[in-house]
Amino acid sequence: MDERRTVTVSKYLSKHLRHQPERIGLTLDENGWVAVEKLLRAAARHGLALSRAELDHVVAANDKRRFTVEGDRIRANQGHTVAVDLDLPPAEPPAYLYHGTVARVMDAIRAEGLRPMARHHVHLSPDRETATRVGARRGRPLVLTVDAGAMHRAGHVLRVSTNGVWLADAVPPRFLRLRD
Repeated sequence: MDERRTVTVSKYLSKHLRHQPERIGLTLDENGWVAVEKLLRAAARHGLALSRAELDHVVAANDKRRFTVEGDRIRANQGHTVAVDLDLPPAEPPAYLYHGTVARVMDAIRAEGLRPMARHHVHLSPDRETATRVGARRGRPLVLTVDAGAMHRAGHVLRVSTNGVWLADAVPPRFLRLRD
């Protein structure tokens, strides 16, 4: 499978497993899972013929590990805008996590902290490099340091997804620091 096709399929999966499953006639279960065969049939009906081998390749090749296949079912690991409960247990975070953003939203972040916006959770990265790549998708990146240890001690719940992305309901401004 060439790289362009891999990216196309990955974006297709993200769109339909995180944001618009109904667009191709899918219904995710309460935890975001759907049968692989249902996904493949729905994709084919809507113009994207895809084999199980191609699907498995895209899941395995995705550098962000966005998807999990478990037996005969698949789901996105995080980033949903549709209602799902990923059933992730609370976890004790490392002392610091990171969030990539851009300058144009810093006034709002300083005032309100990090909010999930259209998603269910704020996404936090385990390292500055990942946060830099995330922020760069929207322009010149800024990386915020999140005092995750202090958040945890203050009673905020953090969870870690299958692919290592940390999830929080919100991050109040007092736990954020912009490091040059």
